[in-house]
Amino acid sequence: MLEFLLIAIAIAIVALGLIVSLVVPRGRLGRRRQVAPPRVGQPTTPPQAGPPLGSVDTLPAPPEPHSATVMPEAPAAPALDVPEPTATRMRRLRARLARSQNVLGRGLLAVLARDRLDEDAWEEVEEALLSADVGVRPTTEIVERLRTRTQVLGTRDPAELRALLAEELVTALQPELDRTLHTISTGEGPAVVLVVGVNGTGKTTTCGKLARVLVADGRTVLLGAADTFRAAAADQLQTWGARVGAETVRGPEGGDPASVAFEAVRAGKQAGVDAVVIDTAGRLHTKVGLMDELGKLKRVVEKHGPINETLLVLDATTGQNGLTQARVFTEVADVTGVVLTKLDGTAKGGIVISVQRELGVPVKLIGLGEGVDDLAPFNPAEFVDALLG
Repeated sequence: MLEFLLIAIAIAIVALGLIVSLVVPRGRLGRRRQVAPPRVGQPTTPPQAGPPLGSVDTLPAPPEPHSATVMPEAPAAPALDVPEPTATRMRRLRARLARSQNVLGRGLLAVLARDRLDEDAWEEVEEALLSADVGVRPTTEIVERLRTRTQVLGTRDPAELRALLAEELVTALQPELDRTLHTISTGEGPAVVLVVGVNGTGKTTTCGKLARVLVADGRTVLLGAADTFRAAAADQLQTWGARVGAETVRGPEGGDPASVAFEAVRAGKQAGVDAVVIDTAGRLHTKVGLMDELGKLKRVVEKHGPINETLLVLDATTGQNGLTQARVFTEVADVTGVVLTKLDGTAKGGIVISVQRELGVPVKLIGLGEGVDDLAPFNPAEFVDALLG
C-alpha cells in the first residue's frame, strides 16, 4: 500500500510540474501582448505599421530650393530723335517759301514785268516793300537804286529785272554781317546761349528746336528752364530736350530765374557739354521791373563766364512792333542775334531787313513752320532766291 501511495504522490508531482510549465509561459506572453483598453474619450487610432524587416529607412526629401526671383526687365530707353542736318533744312524751307504767296516776291516781280515802268509802277514797288515791313528808309534806298540801274541798263527782260531785284534785296539784307552761332565750348566751360523775347513769340519752342540744331551739328547740349513763371514752360522744355537726349535743369514753379540759370551753367560745366541753352520768361518790354530782372539774370550767369550768344526771338508777323521790342531788349541784354519765327511767306517777311538795318543785329535763324526741324540758319542769298521763286 505504501508503495502505491508513493507512486501516486510522484505521479501527482510530475503532473503538477507539467501543468505549471504549460500554464505559466502562456500567461506571461498573453500579458505582453495585451493592449491597454482605451480611456474614455480617447480616440482609438490604429497603430501605424513600421517599415518592413530588412528595409532601409529613407531620409525625407530635402525641400526644393527656392526658385530665383525673376526681376522684370527694365523698360527700354525711348529711341532718340535724329534731327535733320542743317545743310538740308534751308533747301526744304526754301521750297516751302517759294510755294507760298508772298507780297515781297510775287508782288514786286508782277510790277517789274510790265512793259512800261512809269511813276505809278514805281509807287507800287514802294507800296509792296512797305507792306512787307521792309521799312521806310530801306524801301526808299532799294527803289532808288533799282530805278537807276533799270534806266541805265535799259532792260525789260524779266530774267534781268529779277536778277537786279535780287541783288538789291540781298544788299539790303547786309550779307556781310556775322551770322555764326557761337556755341562751341572754349575749354573753360560750355558756350552759354541766352534766349529772350516776349510772350507768344515761340521762345520756349525755339529753345527746343535750337537744341535739335546743335545736336544735328554734333554738339552736346544742356537746357536751363529759367522761365519759372509759366507753369508749362519747364515741362515743355524738358520734353524737347528728352527727344534728343539733352538734360534739363529746372527749379520750383515761381522760383528765382537767375538761380536756375546759374545752376544750369554749373551743371553744364560738370557734365562737360558743349553748350547750355537758357530759356527765360516772356517779358513785356513795357514792364520795367521784369526787364530789370532779366538784367539780373544776365549778371548772375556771367559769374561763370561770358554769355556767348543772346538770341532775341521775334514773331515775323508782328511787323514794326517787333522793332520796338528789339530795341528795348538790346539795351538790357546785349542781343547778338535774332531768331525770326513764323516767317512762312506772309507779308511781314520784310522785317528781316528792318531789324538788321535799325539795330545792326544779324538775323541768325529763321523758322518757317511748326515742324520740329523747321528752324534753319539764315542765308540772305538763299532767302531772297526763295522769295522770288
